[in-house]
Amino acid sequence: MNLLGDSIWINAVVIIIGSAIVVVISAIFGMLYRGIDRKLVAHMQGRVGPPVVQPFRDMQKLLMKESIIPRGAIPWLFTAAPFLAIISTGVLLLYIPLFGQPALLGRYGDVILVLYLLIVPSLAFVAGGFASSSPYATVGSQREMIIMMSYELPLAVVVLAIAWKISQVTTFNPFLMNTIGAYPIWSLVGPVGVAGVVLMLLALSVVTVGEAAKVPFDIAEAETEIAGGLLVEYSGRNLLLFYLSDVIKAFAMVALVVALFVPYNLSPYIGVRAALPAGIIDGLFFLVKVFVIMFFSITLIRAGMARFKISQASAVYVLAMTAIALVGMLLIWVDSMVF
Repeated sequence: MNLLGDSIWINAVVIIIGSAIVVVISAIFGMLYRGIDRKLVAHMQGRVGPPVVQPFRDMQKLLMKESIIPRGAIPWLFTAAPFLAIISTGVLLLYIPLFGQPALLGRYGDVILVLYLLIVPSLAFVAGGFASSSPYATVGSQREMIIMMSYELPLAVVVLAIAWKISQVTTFNPFLMNTIGAYPIWSLVGPVGVAGVVLMLLALSVVTVGEAAKVPFDIAEAETEIAGGLLVEYSGRNLLLFYLSDVIKAFAMVALVVALFVPYNLSPYIGVRAALPAGIIDGLFFLVKVFVIMFFSITLIRAGMARFKISQASAVYVLAMTAIALVGMLLIWVDSMVF
């Protein structure tokens, strides 16, 4: 009994320490990618842009600012919402494979849980906006709810299609991240199926923009229209928590795309077997994959497009991206019938 108790405590300590390390490292790289993204977009638009380290300076500045609770707000909900956002995004990271390694809590949750956890930060943003009593924040919260409900459908279609295809070749749980990583979707389909996977990757790339709340799907903030939207009344450390949550969620969403479509490690292909060098190589390769996906799914779109209207953004997800994802699923089904 003592040995069992000691083992449980050791596992709990490992999970707690590992969780803190994962969240901190992901936040650092998330802010670094945010700085690179802003710099690249600025150059694409003929501007100089802020330095790459600007997100870290923003964080430092917000730490020194006072957190003001506006008159008329619901104080406890207004204060709790940022904490709910940052905690939920931190937990989200624990169920997604990062840096070429299995998810820290991958044995205890699957991709369905990840989809639920992706919703929680958005709900925290919405709750904070409604709790602030600002009409601008209320409009922003309403828009965030519409966008959130719109992009969930194509995201669910993509996940179900991949899991269904994997279920045809293994008896393991096809929704587990470890199973998805062991059976990459590209290796399970023929020529017709490849076209379907490409379409689903396209749909998920557009969903990534909405999850990251970037142009053209940043309607909930829209500084030029509703003065910052749901975060208009936030300041200081509370705003910092929302800022970090937004950065981490964008990083987690791109990491989810990597896990679903590019779950490959580089070390086996170049013959590196030692644990430490292989871990370093796979970690760097993961960061490269994240950067490439972020560049094509966020940076290029943000640099070349203007903000959508809320009706346009909803139509893109509910109609266009859902249709593209369903066509991709259909092509994978046809491929499984023919090949």
